[in-house]
Amino acid sequence: MEASEIHRGRLIDHIQLVVRDIDVSRKFYGAIFSVLQVPIGGEADDYFWADELFVSTAGSEAAQGSLTGRHHLAFQAQDEKMVEAFYRAALENGGKDNGAPGERAYHPGYYAAFVLDPDGNNIEAVYHGKATRSAASVTVTF
Repeated sequence: MEASEIHRGRLIDHIQLVVRDIDVSRKFYGAIFSVLQVPIGGEADDYFWADELFVSTAGSEAAQGSLTGRHHLAFQAQDEKMVEAFYRAALENGGKDNGAPGERAYHPGYYAAFVLDPDGNNIEAVYHGKATRSAASVTVTF
């Protein structure tokens, strides 16, 4: 696997999900990434990757024979319409509803949708609204 860009200074360098059925996951993630305008960076029979997310089978060398547990991944959307399109694409491609598109109380302008991917991971698309703020200094309380 070859990276097209290396980004320094990020909290997360990459994440790997090890899934039961790579073809089902490829369909699901391909659909939501198309909506979110994130290209698939590369793929083979036992894996694919987009940006810093690597998805593989348990049989791939990096997985060491084990599935990953349940994770929550949140992807940024450009606007509310993109969140809604993400939700529809996810449900049409093997995802299950885990929270329809709408505003959340996390902070003003937080608009999100949640779905479970085919392996039960909680996948979110979020648009943070048009609130005036510095991109590097948003405080969120959980």
